[in-house]
Amino acid sequence: MKHLFALGLLGLAATTPAFAQAPTPPATKPESPYRASATKVNDLVHTKLDVRFDYAKRHLLGKEWVTLKPHAYPTDTLRLDAKGMDINAVALMNGGQQTPLKYDYADGMNLRINLGRVFKPGEEYTIYIDYVSKPDELKVKGSAAITDAKGLYFINPDSTVKGKPVQIWTQGETEGSSAWFPTIDRPNQKTTEEISMTVPAKYVTLSNGRMVSSTPAGPGLRTDVWKMELPHAPYLFMMAVGDFKIYKDTWRGKEVNYYLEPKYAPFAKQIFGNTPDMMEFYSNRLGVEYPWNKYSQIVARDYVSGAMENTTATLHGEQVQMTDRELIDREYGSESVIAHELFHQWFGDYVTAESWSNITVNETMADFSEGLYAEHKYGKDAADAHYYRYLRRYLSSPRDAAKTLVRFHYDEQEEVFDLVSYQKGGAIMDMLRTYLGDDVFFAGLQKYLKDNALGNGEAHQMRLAFEAVSGQDLNWFWNQWYFAPGHPIVTIDYTWDTAKKAETVTIKQTQTGQTFRLPFTIDYYVGGKVMHQPVTMTEATQTFTMPLSAKPDLVNVDANKKTLWLKTDNKTAAEYAFQYAHAPLFVDRREAIDAAAKDQTIAANRATLLAGINDKFYNNRLAAVEALKLDNKDVAKVAAPALRKLAATEKEPWVQASLLGALAKLKDKKDEKYFTKQLNSQSYNVQGAALRALSVVQPAQALVRAKALENDSQSALAQAVVATYAQAGGPAEWAYVRDKFDAARPQAKFGLAEPMAGMMGRLEDPAAFAEGVTRLRDLGVKYKAYGADRMVLGLLQTANKAQASRGHAAEAQAAVDKATQELQAAK
Repeated sequence: MKHLFALGLLGLAATTPAFAQAPTPPATKPESPYRASATKVNDLVHTKLDVRFDYAKRHLLGKEWVTLKPHAYPTDTLRLDAKGMDINAVALMNGGQQTPLKYDYADGMNLRINLGRVFKPGEEYTIYIDYVSKPDELKVKGSAAITDAKGLYFINPDSTVKGKPVQIWTQGETEGSSAWFPTIDRPNQKTTEEISMTVPAKYVTLSNGRMVSSTPAGPGLRTDVWKMELPHAPYLFMMAVGDFKIYKDTWRGKEVNYYLEPKYAPFAKQIFGNTPDMMEFYSNRLGVEYPWNKYSQIVARDYVSGAMENTTATLHGEQVQMTDRELIDREYGSESVIAHELFHQWFGDYVTAESWSNITVNETMADFSEGLYAEHKYGKDAADAHYYRYLRRYLSSPRDAAKTLVRFHYDEQEEVFDLVSYQKGGAIMDMLRTYLGDDVFFAGLQKYLKDNALGNGEAHQMRLAFEAVSGQDLNWFWNQWYFAPGHPIVTIDYTWDTAKKAETVTIKQTQTGQTFRLPFTIDYYVGGKVMHQPVTMTEATQTFTMPLSAKPDLVNVDANKKTLWLKTDNKTAAEYAFQYAHAPLFVDRREAIDAAAKDQTIAANRATLLAGINDKFYNNRLAAVEALKLDNKDVAKVAAPALRKLAATEKEPWVQASLLGALAKLKDKKDEKYFTKQLNSQSYNVQGAALRALSVVQPAQALVRAKALENDSQSALAQAVVATYAQAGGPAEWAYVRDKFDAARPQAKFGLAEPMAGMMGRLEDPAAFAEGVTRLRDLGVKYKAYGADRMVLGLLQTANKAQASRGHAAEAQAAVDKATQELQAAK
């Protein structure tokens, strides 16, 4: 599953500065209970479902024939997960005959069945269950990654929301499948599957595997039968029903289909078109061909996460749907979810985590795969930029430093879907790849997949696979990175000994807890040549020495830039400038840009930033432009002509938008013509940035242009219109700002919060001001766990301060005080 909004909402901008000191981890909580892998009493073998839907009641009417066998010991009982259902009948099948069985379902969660006789290990039996699933009456909770857990979702079933499609879809991870069919809802179970779905004939369906039949089923109805002939885990079962247009693609003769709302169907190939290339690349890289008989991707409304890797049928949230204009602004970070979910078809579906404690063998691998495909398709800089963004996101979250990657202790299984299982784990896998080398590393992945095919895996099995192919004992790596928390926090210092003609590098690990064993390479740049020194750090403080012909221009510690650590690297501005110009990697250049951004009074740092705005990779250009402190006269003097020169040739929309923002800070009317020209850009980001920039130099003209753009609901443009109204609009524009905020997706709400608060400060209407306060408060409460409360408190205070000279200042103060108290009290 792709970990969406919550962890990314307050994610790092392109120019998040390098970390200068260790974050303080939160106080540890009492030990959570140990979570063992589920004990297998009975094994699932085959699950056959016959379902139809009551749209008015939001119920699923189901019949199930589930085949099982005792695992290790004889048994006369069976326990199935069945959440909040009506159970109408339970029977043992004997051929076509049913023998009613006694059962207990008092808790409404566990269906305990007396089988009537003892079955021996391996002896198969089939249970028939007639049931009704009532997901909207089920009381369950989700997590940051998976915001709801009722398993089956009816979207606009009574068509009351105009313009919103009627859909049904399911979400199984972690244990939501048992909300719509009785099963043993554990990741270490695997079963083949057949689902017969009776639906309104005007809709299309999707499920796992292949459709084996589609037949009329009475007036206005149709029955589709889907069959999954290879076993997979219950949480990977899926159904979807709705008005979708299907775009048919292929890979090696297998169906590759994309299901979208009709509005977005013309752009299906642009959205998902790299999927066959991804399948080819991953199949070749892993040495294991895509293991299933088809691959479909479907986009659903109101989805509770980013996307879900249901076997052969990934379900995406609506944010993946884009028009041709929106796709102009799509970065790889947005496309990477397609790669992530596809890689799960191997890591997660073909070989499944034995327990949620071991989710790393699913999510870490999918996270790692994003950079892997970026490298293949878009080049090493793109891959390194993706990796670097994810690594910094983890390093900026002190609460995650206390967690282990393999997590045997937790309160709720949803807790393991976090920055550690995803971003930290992906960085660890990238580090292992660098340490072992590509040939050995990918041979290890191949062995893990082949040894555990169609079964389950855990971190130890992955370690054993890498040990088998490398010939190395890798316990040290797994013990420090998988089973222990935290990461190294280091300072790096340099000394040149003129007499001995030797450079010494002193590295100190200052974190509490374990001292990490760290293999890496140090590069020394002397006289136009580079000397490589492979080293392994094993002590808390360690010095490495290299004799050289002259004082080096640069000492580049961790030359591959793959070590997971939080570092204070005590280089000079001149050394960073040299690093930018001569070290080969994206991260080398980004580190230099970030270092230069800290003190722009130094000429060498200004020179590095000016070089950065012409970097060969757009992400570094973006970072350099955004880092410029244009309120400093010396910076503005040298940067302004360079920015204008770049603006004349820049083709990348994200950099174009950033350039518009930077030039707007200069408040120079000579740029008005450029701003006005860019209002006609096909890129929404550029068009929005142009409107914001114009509002700085010509607010009245910008207000007129904003009015003309009101009807375009695209997020970036809507945010720019809101920002323009915040600066120059009045009461007449408030309703637009409020309504756009209400309609926005969570990520977009954060973009709208600041301009909305700015407008609130200028409102003369206390009722309108209170409306804004309520919305900001609710945003802060909902995402308090991710620091949103701090952001919201700051915005409320800014709005309140701007109200101080107005007639209803006391009312504004009272509203803000009340919201502040509620934010602080929220959990």
